[in-house]
Amino acid sequence: MKICRYGKNGFEKPGMIDADGRLRDLSKVIEQIDQNTIAPRGLRILSKIKPETLPVVAGNPRLGVPYTGIGKFVAIGLNFSDHAKESNLPIPSEPVVFMKATTCINGPNDDVIQPKGSTRLDWEVELGVVIGTKAQYVSEDKALQHVAGYCIVNDVSERDFQVGRPGGQWDKGKGCDSFGPIGPWLVTTDEITDPQKLDMWLDVNGKRMQTGNTQTMIFGVAQVVSHVSRFMTLMPGDIITTGTPPGVGMGIKPNPVFLTPGDVVSLGIRGLGEQRQKVVAWSG
Repeated sequence: MKICRYGKNGFEKPGMIDADGRLRDLSKVIEQIDQNTIAPRGLRILSKIKPETLPVVAGNPRLGVPYTGIGKFVAIGLNFSDHAKESNLPIPSEPVVFMKATTCINGPNDDVIQPKGSTRLDWEVELGVVIGTKAQYVSEDKALQHVAGYCIVNDVSERDFQVGRPGGQWDKGKGCDSFGPIGPWLVTTDEITDPQKLDMWLDVNGKRMQTGNTQTMIFGVAQVVSHVSRFMTLMPGDIITTGTPPGVGMGIKPNPVFLTPGDVVSLGIRGLGEQRQKVVAWSG
């Protein structure tokens, strides 16, 4: 299934995508898509619904984050060897774990806001892993049983906040408002049976910057879920974004390229749809 939420920010309705890519209205069936909806019982109920029996949504409404109730936004750094190399950092021997603030969460096509004082705004197409059942000290061979589905994440980053200035930290550079576009859909595991075979891409102003495949992750999805569950209990609705392939602006040699207001970022992962964001300046 492909499930989503659509409508004005704060007033989204539940939706489902049919086999032809059309948005269908789920609001007469369920009130909201939340942690309970993406838990096994909720997904079993939804799986019995035939999308073609639902009303088609007219027009081209805004798409919001596919579900509500994200308690933790966990991120994995340097999970593609070529990206670690372009960042001039060693290949990690175990997953690098950091957190993105939940206040950074944004709709998949909403504007990305360049923060006040930002000079090195960057992009990262990533596979998001959505937890469906509580995961605590889970083994690798059982880790995927705790996954509800997958989605696209743009791990927007401010490199000066992250590593440039004194006191720079990954959380500072990754958690600003609008730095976590998620969606357009949550695609359940029955459609994505192998998360390590997904093509990824990202364009800036129509120019291809990133091309990759999840098969080149240093630590696969099962390893990542298992590892993170050793250090924090993962709950339904938590999302883990799993790292980016090479091609980020910071890594361009000899002169890095960064985003400025007016730039347009487009990105996608095979089977998971596409995102598109315009960069705008902070105002306030």
